[in-house]
Amino acid sequence: MRAALVTEYRKLVTTRVWWVLLVVMVLYMGFLSAVMGWAFSQGGGTGPDGEVPVSGEGVVRAVYTIAVTFGYVFPLVVGALGVSSEFRHQTITPTLLAQPRRTVVLTAKMVAGGVLGIAFGVAGTAASVGAGAGVLALLGEPTYLDEGSTWRILAQSALALAIWALVGVGFGWVLTQQVAVVVVLLAFTQFVEPVLRFVLAQASWGEGIARYLPGAAGEAVSGGSLYAEVGAGTLLPWWQGLLVLVGYAVVFAVIGRLTTLRRDIT
Repeated sequence: MRAALVTEYRKLVTTRVWWVLLVVMVLYMGFLSAVMGWAFSQGGGTGPDGEVPVSGEGVVRAVYTIAVTFGYVFPLVVGALGVSSEFRHQTITPTLLAQPRRTVVLTAKMVAGGVLGIAFGVAGTAASVGAGAGVLALLGEPTYLDEGSTWRILAQSALALAIWALVGVGFGWVLTQQVAVVVVLLAFTQFVEPVLRFVLAQASWGEGIARYLPGAAGEAVSGGSLYAEVGAGTLLPWWQGLLVLVGYAVVFAVIGRLTTLRRDIT
């Protein structure tokens, strides 16, 4: 197992894809967080007098957790590419020849993906906080970084992003065609689920379903999100969101083990 873990980790970090996506994520999340910080300081969606909410919950959830709302696609795609790229470049054959125990290969990829996911979680959260708090401070607004609840939410946000990498790895075992993987993940995360959540939130029965969608579960782990603030339905408690998101990763991994990894691979 140790040799398999080292091998899979090296496969991930010796390619350019992970750090290119990491840099793009940091820049993108920093930009969005800065914009949201400016919007809150101008009274966009805040209190009746245009001030930032005194409690700070609106700022923390909408500005500092922006990576969980929009940036989770980056660790998700990186995790999926860690599997699908092997099938595209036909390196999966020597991988399974070197380690015939396919469950070990699957587990090693999940662990390696999780380690890389931690890097994305920390970097994405730090970029959001740095840019958002910087803008708020420059505009003379409170940053709420002196509150313990804020740091708890930040830690949970980083955790949610890390788990998204595991979901990506599991999904990569289900759908191994690399182009299809990227198209499906981008379409679902950037269009299908956001629209579906707003539509379901309009019905009492639909809101209960929307809370269990993967994006909503990830936002629940962080304790809130911009979508929840603007009426995309309520979220699960953070620990339930954590179980649901981990459940998606496990279900995808099991499906991949029972389908892709049971077939002859050449």
